[in-house]
Amino acid sequence: MSGIVQVEPLTTARALRGPFDYLRPDGAGVGSVLVVPFGRRDVVGVVTGLADRSEHDAVAPRRVLDARLPPELVDLALWIAAEYCSTPARALSLLLPPKGTRAKTALWASRAGDPDGERLTDGQRALLAGLPRFAAGDLAALRRLEGRGLVRIEPRVVRRAPVHVSVGATRPRPELTSDQRAALAEVLAATPGERLLLHGVTGSGKTEVYLQAAAATLAAGRGVIVLVPEIALTPQIVARFAERFGDTVAVLHSKLSSGERHDEWARLRRGEARICVGPRSAVFAPMEDVGLVVVDEEHDASYKHEGDPRYDARLVAERRAATAGAVLVAGSATPRPESFHALRRLRLPARVDGRRLPPVEVVDMRDARRAVHPRTHEALVDARKAIVLLNRRGWSNFLTCRSCGQVWECPSCDVTLVMHRHDGLLACHHCGHREPVPERCCACGSVSIARHGTGTERLESELEGPVFRLDADIADPAAVLARFQAADSGVLVGTQMVAKGHDFPDVELGVVLDADATLRFPDFRSEERTFALVAQLAGRAGRGPRGGRVLVQTLTPDAPSIALAAGHDADGFLVGELERRRALRYPPFSTLIRVVCSSEAPGAALAAATAVKERLGAAGTPALGPAPLFRLRRRERAQVVVKAGNRAAAVAAVGAAVDATAAAREHRPASFSVDVDPQ
Repeated sequence: MSGIVQVEPLTTARALRGPFDYLRPDGAGVGSVLVVPFGRRDVVGVVTGLADRSEHDAVAPRRVLDARLPPELVDLALWIAAEYCSTPARALSLLLPPKGTRAKTALWASRAGDPDGERLTDGQRALLAGLPRFAAGDLAALRRLEGRGLVRIEPRVVRRAPVHVSVGATRPRPELTSDQRAALAEVLAATPGERLLLHGVTGSGKTEVYLQAAAATLAAGRGVIVLVPEIALTPQIVARFAERFGDTVAVLHSKLSSGERHDEWARLRRGEARICVGPRSAVFAPMEDVGLVVVDEEHDASYKHEGDPRYDARLVAERRAATAGAVLVAGSATPRPESFHALRRLRLPARVDGRRLPPVEVVDMRDARRAVHPRTHEALVDARKAIVLLNRRGWSNFLTCRSCGQVWECPSCDVTLVMHRHDGLLACHHCGHREPVPERCCACGSVSIARHGTGTERLESELEGPVFRLDADIADPAAVLARFQAADSGVLVGTQMVAKGHDFPDVELGVVLDADATLRFPDFRSEERTFALVAQLAGRAGRGPRGGRVLVQTLTPDAPSIALAAGHDADGFLVGELERRRALRYPPFSTLIRVVCSSEAPGAALAAATAVKERLGAAGTPALGPAPLFRLRRRERAQVVVKAGNRAAAVAAVGAAVDATAAAREHRPASFSVDVDPQ
């Protein structure tokens, strides 16, 4: 051993301040993963730097593990830790392959000697003729041949390859339209690190531009990362990349087994796979020399990670592309105002088949008495295939007692329980609490229990014909999409999942129920979300030769986001939304940072949030709050929000205030969560 490695131990403690010095094992460098003695235990750590000597008495690591990370990914993790007020250890943990998995091996038999002159049975000659192959099933017979020097048996690594379900329209490699050719030329001519927005209407062929840009990147000897919102809901783009590029495509997502994830990770690290497709975690694919980073459906909120660090994969993708000298292409029919404002725009204004976007009719529900308007019901009866979006799952939103007014609420969260009739349960969609559907009121004994509201489960039971439901309660979304595709007719009913990038040419009708539900949320992004949801669902209809139409049920038919979505006017919406945000100093004209303090101890969360705000004020960073939030998982919560023009200064100030408050003895009962760019 010579020199020093600087190691970040992968612990969860926020107060820990690394890196720590250890003696450098032979061959270890930045990105090496070690097991090191730390306090009274051994922990996994990542090398983040090298030094000639240490001011301390450094000790040797226990061992060096196989999972070495590219140095540029280590730098990316340290940037994430600083940018999102987290710790290097938590950010570095995002980069590692699944724990406790190793390469799978099986015995491989091959010829080792000449069988001429040997006395062999017909069965033995047949075994030799079938080599080389895995030795399963005939191992004993092959071992006897090995003893005679005729066969060599040795372990060989077996790849655990993911199985992909192909969903949606398959097609031969198409001739590009003039708009696609122009967009592709711009992508290929872009300067290293340039950020592009591929703003194309639904059905305009954005994926084919990605595919051909990826082919050119591979031909130049560089790698490709393709991010999609949710891998289980977008099997089409995975299938299209696999069809075009074969085994050079690796897929990383949480639905794979740990063994599959390990093998895909290893193929990327060895350079056997040069294209990685997956949801937000695929931005950490262990590839070197990345030349193209694609963020498909870049408007989707699922790119924001919910755990610490609360990174936004879209911004991380920009950072990775910039440091690698890669081109970033973000694509959407309904881009975020932030992207529309900051990225150079490439346009795909028309569908590849030349068909017009479907007409959209806004259905006024202010006098309606049922969840489905008669006009909508009639259209569903007439349509061969339809997609219906209702952004509420379950059977009923909540239950009440008609006699005494009792409301069934979660015992751990300050929210009502949602009824799921199929399972016979009331469920909390926040903490997962479940209890049986009551037969009588627990307060007064009355059997008069009212069910309020309609969710996707109830809607499924009320619609006619074959109905396919797609929401978070469905275990295998890809299988549901495959069944809907194969059916001659039917209705796909679901939450916002049904609006995400699906390509079914025989869908003639799209329906949005309660389209203005998202407008009722006290969130500056509510207009953006409503516009995107309606426009994206509208884009699923009318892709085939019979065309299609869209019905949008709403209580606010004159809301700008709904009216502009009905007119397929993305530019009009984005220009107006940016003007509104500029006037109100919302992103992209400021940075929002949310600090949430929580505790089971009464009053501790609010006290901690008050202390954070006071420290921010003393540092010259004004904050809003503290404001109490609803109780979640038996923990009281309170929040402080910073709205700042100088992003770097605000992030640094919040990080310092939270660290100082968390270190104070009086606030030890509280936990702290920092969310930069909250969604």
